[in-house]
Amino acid sequence: MIIISDKVYVYSVGMTKFGKFLDKGIKDLTREALKSVQEDNEFDLNNIEAAWFSNTGWGMTDFQHSIRGQVALTPNGVDKVPITNVENACASGSTAFNGAWTAIKAGVFDCALAIGTEKVYQEDRAKMMDGFITYTDVEQTRALMAQMQKAAKERAEKAASQNGGEKKGKKGGHSVFMDFYAAGARGHMKEYGTTQRHLAEIAAKNHNNSTMNPLAQYTFPMTVDQVMEDYEVAYPLTRAMCAPVGDGSAAAVLCSEKFLKEHPNDKAILVRASILRSGSWKKDNVSQRSSTAAYKMAGLSPKDINVAEVHDATAYGELEQIEQMGFCGLGQGGVLTESGETQIGGKIAVNPSGGLLSRGHPLGASGLAQIYELVTQLRGDAGKRQVDKHQYALAENGGGTIGSGPAAMCVHILEAI
Repeated sequence: MIIISDKVYVYSVGMTKFGKFLDKGIKDLTREALKSVQEDNEFDLNNIEAAWFSNTGWGMTDFQHSIRGQVALTPNGVDKVPITNVENACASGSTAFNGAWTAIKAGVFDCALAIGTEKVYQEDRAKMMDGFITYTDVEQTRALMAQMQKAAKERAEKAASQNGGEKKGKKGGHSVFMDFYAAGARGHMKEYGTTQRHLAEIAAKNHNNSTMNPLAQYTFPMTVDQVMEDYEVAYPLTRAMCAPVGDGSAAAVLCSEKFLKEHPNDKAILVRASILRSGSWKKDNVSQRSSTAAYKMAGLSPKDINVAEVHDATAYGELEQIEQMGFCGLGQGGVLTESGETQIGGKIAVNPSGGLLSRGHPLGASGLAQIYELVTQLRGDAGKRQVDKHQYALAENGGGTIGSGPAAMCVHILEAI
């Protein structure tokens, strides 16, 4: 007889430093994350009954398809148990977390691992950037890219003529998602009066937060003016407003109440909600649908959240998601940021880790890096970047593009107990 688990907890978390590691492979990074999990609360890997492994690009770079989790985990002490491979664009890590949560909630397992490992960085930049198109409807995107490139060329030529022939941009490719985000930002600016400086304030905040995070890819501060003066990627986004490419691994062990009673841990964190939704080609708002469902499941409202990690693949991504998560009204994301309320000492601290913008964005690991940060915050163990009040936390992680929004969306709400 299967007994449904009333409560699911995060028992242990682990994470590697994010960065560019040409000398490390997927197995190496996975091993480091598992070691970190073991060191957290002296967790024994033998307690794992099932695992969800997240990765998006190993097949493209090294032709390792199909059994990525088995290949990465079995030589590192996690074998024989059911291993599920997860590929859901940038939301892969959060989807792995949701898979482990669902299985425990259903009473199938009492202890499960969610782990994401990714290597994005490679010396061939063109090849590296080409892979990002696979997180979209490729047929549709190729046609759209041609239109966007034509429009971008026309804007660049117009800007050059106005600046005496000088061009602000830098040679070198960027992912198609930067163009998508830039288009969204321009639309937001036109409709609500949001400014480029608002975006720069978000980027500067996250860069400064990362100086207090030893596991972040970037650990240098930036001023708002420095962000504004960085070279243009796609207007209004400058380089400092865009997440870097990099490598890393992050993991979380989830457990049932039964397991927690048998293995006491005063640093366990309750999962109040775990939501996975998909986008649509129809008129849709998957972010709002997901956050509404998460708040309903948790029995909470946006006003209850003390700290959040949201998907800031660009500064505009954070601005959009703090609105969609209900932390402010539509069109008010720039104003909320400008007020200082999203700072670590503010009413709702957003991306205290440095976010994707500065902590880094190894795609399959990013969602679980959010969980790592929020668990650390709720435990009160975040050191210099610790938020003052830390009872409830929210993680929002979007992946890919379908229609006018993310193809996949995860929202998790955690509670300190």
